[in-house]
Amino acid sequence: MPRPTLAMLDSNALQSNLAVIRRYVSQARVWSVVKANGYGHGLSAVWQGLRKTDGFALLEIDEAIVLRENGWYGPILLLEGFFQIADLYEIDRYQLTTVVHSNWQINAIKYMTPTAPLDIYVKLNSGMNRLGFSDQGLPVAWQALSELKQVGTLTLMTHFAYANLPEGVSAQMAVVKQAAGNCMSTLRCLANSAAVLWHPETHEQWVRPGIVLYGASPSGDWQDIAEIGLQPVMTLQSEVIAIQTVPAGGCIGYGGRRRVAETQRFGVVACGYADGYPRSAPTGTPVWVEGVRTRTFGRVSMDMLMVDLQPCPLARIGSKVELWGNHVKIDEVAAAADTVSYELMSTLAPRVTVKLR
Repeated sequence: MPRPTLAMLDSNALQSNLAVIRRYVSQARVWSVVKANGYGHGLSAVWQGLRKTDGFALLEIDEAIVLRENGWYGPILLLEGFFQIADLYEIDRYQLTTVVHSNWQINAIKYMTPTAPLDIYVKLNSGMNRLGFSDQGLPVAWQALSELKQVGTLTLMTHFAYANLPEGVSAQMAVVKQAAGNCMSTLRCLANSAAVLWHPETHEQWVRPGIVLYGASPSGDWQDIAEIGLQPVMTLQSEVIAIQTVPAGGCIGYGGRRRVAETQRFGVVACGYADGYPRSAPTGTPVWVEGVRTRTFGRVSMDMLMVDLQPCPLARIGSKVELWGNHVKIDEVAAAADTVSYELMSTLAPRVTVKLR
């Protein structure tokens, strides 16, 4: 029998979440972000649920090729552009759209001969201070690219650092407005997930939703999206594989840091940090057992964790356990573990069986 730890993916939730995003962005076209192997869900599993998108955005050329070989013929955007000159020939071969964020990339394009002009997203550093041309450098880069016969359409792109925070997007939008004054194209792609939901002035011609497509909040607080209609795509589930009755004063797990005040039942669940459940999740992290919300207890081990069965009198060996999903939001687990849902999704271990329903 296989180990009972499963990640169940809801393809209908993906379709529904994409439809929710479309209602928010009106006429803007949608890049569905599927980087990091579809945010840990599995690219081959999720792209079908998102096939009504206008395009897919990711990082790896290999993942772009997977989409092409699986039958996606629409736009694909490489969010970090290309890493070496040889990549340009794959970009040309598979008709990919690439981000350009550095002068060396412009020079590389200048000396290639593509079979068709390349569509380019020109990255502006508007305040995130990762990739992109400065506001002073953008017009120069734009002019250089616009003069190349190797280049087709040019689209202005930036990324927001504070769209999920009170600071918002106003400061970065001011940089965009100033820097873009000499860029003749009206094509822009600015909005990430948070900006899609909360800053409609950023929507422009294209948007790039990521985490919201998978049913989690870009703010890290699931209550911020509770009324929007987004649905969790991934349910991480397992089973109770043993039950222990621990006497008063007994300890639970490594280090014995948690003692029980009175005799109590605990369930041993077949899921641990080697599966992608966060080791930093403390006692009290919510979990769903046999239809009842309860909590973890003690340290998370490599392959197992303990749950308090006091609220779950009907729990038994074989009882179903939801670690996150519809009943326990992934944002709740992430907050308890002092991380973000992005990390939990993208670090799901390869040994966890993934099933699409």
